[in-house]
Amino acid sequence: MKRVCVFCGSSPGAEPTYAQAARNLGSILAKSGIGLVYGGASVGLMAEIANAAMQAHGEVIGVIPRSLVEKEVAHGGLTDLRVVDSMHQRKALMAELSDGFIAMPGGLGTLEEFFEVLTWAQLGMHTKPCGLLNVGGFYDRLLAFLDHAAQQRFIRPVHRASVLVADSPERLLGQFEMYRAPAAEKWIDRERS
Repeated sequence: MKRVCVFCGSSPGAEPTYAQAARNLGSILAKSGIGLVYGGASVGLMAEIANAAMQAHGEVIGVIPRSLVEKEVAHGGLTDLRVVDSMHQRKALMAELSDGFIAMPGGLGTLEEFFEVLTWAQLGMHTKPCGLLNVGGFYDRLLAFLDHAAQQRFIRPVHRASVLVADSPERLLGQFEMYRAPAAEKWIDRERS
């Protein structure tokens, strides 16, 4: 695995454990020789993970839309900062540069970015691992909802199982190394449609 994309908050969040987890993940990626791809900002958890990876002499590629350069205060000290024209270009480039995707605690943008790459995986558009770093149980309720959606037959069990989850970067990256994409179509009960 050459690079991992991390989606996370542009805010530090309410708990100090979120920033600590971001620093820990950034450091572990760098020390493992895995490059970080992220949203390019110098604020919140985004800054924490990028700074930690840089301090550990890792490769850090930030991708940020021109409209957010000033709002999110683009990080000036990265290995590579790519400024694109739109959010769509941002997500496409981040996906292209990455061999896997991790969502840390974050808000609507984090969820939207993670679910887009997860949907692409479900549709067979890529075979890269997608995981949640469940810091302090942050994603417990989301995972319960995904279980509910699977029980209600809106998500196939094989696709629900493809959402990797761990409470530590080491365990999550271990799951990434073992990951094999499911060989299943998205559709459930196609004949009933």
